[in-house]
Amino acid sequence: MEISKAMHENADWVSADTLVSEIAQMMKKGDIGAVPIGKDDKLVGMITDRDIALRVVAAGRDPEKTTAEDVMTKGIVYCRTTETVEDAIHLMDQKKIRRLPVLDDKKRLVGMLSLGDVAHSVSRDLSGELLQAVSDHHR
Repeated sequence: MEISKAMHENADWVSADTLVSEIAQMMKKGDIGAVPIGKDDKLVGMITDRDIALRVVAAGRDPEKTTAEDVMTKGIVYCRTTETVEDAIHLMDQKKIRRLPVLDDKKRLVGMLSLGDVAHSVSRDLSGELLQAVSDHHR
């Protein structure tokens, strides 16, 4: 199955200078756990709810003064709309990640693919293997 048939469409990204408090509100409103971060019209990182909890709240930083760039995970792992869900599963397994931004042929963000999306698109055995693989580092 193509990723474009399994992903959540219309994913948003925010600028690297966006305040963490704004990103947290965006996550709450959209019921999402990760937001891609852009700078100079390129994706440069990802900020997750876990990043906010550990790198902002637990570190005692002020979310009204801390920017995405200050606490994001740098670099971006992504997939393309033309790839298959199986390709994405291999990438998520290798990189031990739970969410992938999806880019089109113009390198524009068009969606996000999560573990939940994968679980609804492939067999239980395959989605179970992926869940176990990306969770291994938490033992």
